[in-house]
Amino acid sequence: MSKVDILFLNNKDMETLGVGDMPAAIHDVERAYMLVEQGNVITPGKLPMRWGKTAEDENVYGRINAMPGYLGGEYDMAGIKWIGSGPMNYKKGLPRASVTVILNDPDTKLPVCIADGTEASAKRTGASGGVAMKLLSKADTSVMTICGAGAQGRTQLEAALIVRPGIQKVYVYDIRLESSQRFVEESSAKYPHVEFIAVAEPKQAVEESDIVVCVTLANDPFIQANWLKKGTLLLNLADFEVTYDCVKKADKIVVDNWETIKHRMISTVALMWKDGIIKDTDIGAQLGEILMETKKGRENDEEIIYFNAVGTGILDLAVTTRCYRKALKEGVGTKLAYWE
Repeated sequence: MSKVDILFLNNKDMETLGVGDMPAAIHDVERAYMLVEQGNVITPGKLPMRWGKTAEDENVYGRINAMPGYLGGEYDMAGIKWIGSGPMNYKKGLPRASVTVILNDPDTKLPVCIADGTEASAKRTGASGGVAMKLLSKADTSVMTICGAGAQGRTQLEAALIVRPGIQKVYVYDIRLESSQRFVEESSAKYPHVEFIAVAEPKQAVEESDIVVCVTLANDPFIQANWLKKGTLLLNLADFEVTYDCVKKADKIVVDNWETIKHRMISTVALMWKDGIIKDTDIGAQLGEILMETKKGRENDEEIIYFNAVGTGILDLAVTTRCYRKALKEGVGTKLAYWE
C-alpha cells in the first residue's frame, strides 16, 4: 500500500494563507454560484443534527451540520464541512461556530487536507451577502441596518463596505444592546469614515435603510413590511426573522439555492412555500443565474427585493481549496501520516 499524507491546516495556518481576504472570498463565492448553474457541482444537501425538539431548543442547545459537496471548474475538489453551533458558547468565552473542513481528492476520493474552517465559514457567509448586495442593492446605497451583532454581522459589514463603498451610516440592532454597543465601538475604530449607531429597537433604523441585513437567532419575525421603503434590499440570512408580509411586499424574491432552502426549512420564504403561499415559480432568480446573466437582478431603484440564503458546503470548499493550494506552494501546514 502506498504511503498517504494529509495536510493539517490550523487556524493560524489558514490566516497566513489568506482565509480572511474578503475580496478573494467574494470571488470564490461568485464562482461557486456560477458553477452551480453550469451543472459542475454535486450538492447532496445539508444534514442537521439538532439538540432538542423545537427550533427554540436548537437556538439554545445548538446543532452540528454536515455539508458535503463537490466543486468543479478551477477548484475540482470534493469534501465536507462539519460545523458545530453552540449558541451559549459566549458564556464560556468560546465562538458560537466551530468548523472543520475535510478536502478529498475527486479522483482517488482519499482525504488530502483537514483544515480549520471557522474563519472560512464566516467569510464565505459574509461574501454571500456581499454578492447579493452587489447585484441587488441600489448603486447609491448610503444607509444600512445590521440586525445581529455577532460574527456574521461583522462579515456582512465588511463585505457591504467593499461592494457598496458609498455607505455612510450603519445602524446596529441586537436583542442585547451591549452587543450592539460593542459592535459600534469596534466598527467605528475600524471604519472611521462611517457613522455607526446602536439602536434598542429596529423600526426607525429599518425605515431609513437601503439595505437591511438579518443575521440573528430569532424564533419569531421582528421585521415588519410597513417599515420597508421603496428600493430596500432585505437580506434574511438566518431563520424566521421577517414576516410573511415582508416577502409579499417584495417586488422580487432572490435566493442562493432554492432547493437547499426548501430542504433546510427554517427561513421565512421556505415556511411560506411549506404553507402553500409561495410557489417555485415565485422565485425570481438564484444569484448564479444573475451572475450568468440569464436572469435579472435589480432593474430599478424602486424595487423592494427580498433575498434569502441558507448556504451550501461548496462555498466553504471553494475558500478552503484556494488556501490549500497556496499551502502546497508555500509549504505551510503540518503533514500527517494517514497511511504508513
